[in-house]
Amino acid sequence: MAPVLELRGITKRFPGVLANDHIDLTVEKGEIHALLGENGAGKTTLMNILYGLYHPDEGEIFVNGQKLDVHSPIDAIKSGVGMVHQHFMLVPVFTVTENVMLGEEYVKAGGVLDRTKAANKIREISNIYKLDINPDAYISDIPVGMQQRVEIIKLLFREANILIMDEPTAVLTPQEVEELFKIMHTMIEQGKSIIFITHKLGEVMDIADRITVIRGGKVVGSTTPAESDLNDLASMMVGRDVNLEVEKSESVPGEVVFEVENLKVLDSVGALAVNDMSFKVHAGEVLGIAGVQGNGQTELVRAITGLLQAVDGDVRLCGHNITHLSPRKITEIGSAHIPEDRQKDGLVLGFPITDNLVLNTYYLEPNSKSIWMDQKSINENGKKLVESFDIRTPSPFVPARNLSGGNQQKVIVAREFSRPIKFLVASQPTRGLDVGSIEFIHKRLIEKRDDGCAILLVSTELDEIMQLSDRIAVVYRGKLLDILDAKNATKEIVGLLMAGIIPSEEEKQKLLAKKKQILIT
Repeated sequence: MAPVLELRGITKRFPGVLANDHIDLTVEKGEIHALLGENGAGKTTLMNILYGLYHPDEGEIFVNGQKLDVHSPIDAIKSGVGMVHQHFMLVPVFTVTENVMLGEEYVKAGGVLDRTKAANKIREISNIYKLDINPDAYISDIPVGMQQRVEIIKLLFREANILIMDEPTAVLTPQEVEELFKIMHTMIEQGKSIIFITHKLGEVMDIADRITVIRGGKVVGSTTPAESDLNDLASMMVGRDVNLEVEKSESVPGEVVFEVENLKVLDSVGALAVNDMSFKVHAGEVLGIAGVQGNGQTELVRAITGLLQAVDGDVRLCGHNITHLSPRKITEIGSAHIPEDRQKDGLVLGFPITDNLVLNTYYLEPNSKSIWMDQKSINENGKKLVESFDIRTPSPFVPARNLSGGNQQKVIVAREFSRPIKFLVASQPTRGLDVGSIEFIHKRLIEKRDDGCAILLVSTELDEIMQLSDRIAVVYRGKLLDILDAKNATKEIVGLLMAGIIPSEEEKQKLLAKKKQILIT
């Protein structure tokens, strides 16, 4: 029996880049096939070819043994191939039914949309796959996890049999991830096939039937969870051994370095994004801010780094009130910032690496002499940091835009860590990075903590929060719901808080006892 999907010799070239190099891939009916690889390995390019967004330079695609010519997503959908993108393609002001119908409208006599017929089909799909979706709900009123289910329904509504899921758990709480996996298993029971793209190795081991690893545009191996472990997969992805566990000693917190009191910040449309938030960060500790993306974290970071004005409350750094100071003044007091968007807020992409490494010190000695920048000193500094922070580049003088995402992040880390700092804001420090770069960034953060730096870690990656933090603060809709000692936190407790549910002390103790029992066994 032919595989439900077969890719043969898929090759795709872009100017100066061989993105896919004669890739072969087969997916069987009723299996979850995980696709792993570093940033830039070629996974997304391959799936975009399958979905008709790109056309291969070489190679063939077969669905159920029949050759498929895919020129657009319409061709892919007609052949039973659908894709759930990492960033949802939904219209917030439309209902679930209206979003699902887009491009596949049911029409009554006279050209009127038949919303009732479409809603009934959505209810039928929802019941079969246990999706629990209300067809009449507006997208803007339902949580992120439910929005993802709507994306899945869009594909099932069009009778897709092969579903590509690109980083499907990136914005979900642990409880929502668990529910998604149940839905995926239900789809498999109904005869669907799923291609699961993720960088979370633990999830691959939990959910996948087979795993294919791509490195440098080539398939370097295929395996199953039973035949491999996390370290094997990480090594296949990056081509070397990787330490997946964060090695750190017990923190020894010192004096309060940073303090936020009753802070209120508005978002870009004037809504209250940070609502009366208060917390402290001590020297020698990592305070992690956990929460689903979009719950005020971005506005909080921008306010405490001087990029956005607070409407109320106080922010203090090393005894100085910095609430209304400029980013330069805050930096000079001893603050450092790894921004959420490295390309927009962390680098000048057209500048060489050497100049990017002095963006916050170019006006100080030895980088500046009177009114002139000392390019010799800047170049020497750049060469030294490129070597000590293992920034992979043919030259320190190439533009920052030429670097991979991981190496761009290393430039920012090198710049921020190469001067005396007392407080570090690390916002999504490993977003979009491969396991090798994640290992590097995590190690440097813990080294900085052990040097006595106070660190505020903001991340939507719960594993990262749990591994690096000494205390964990959970935010929901702009409010800080609780601050937990990391030793007394579990993914379940944090996950409930991320969903806006405050567990009782009794519930916390039960979940903590469950965690301890698992560790013992």
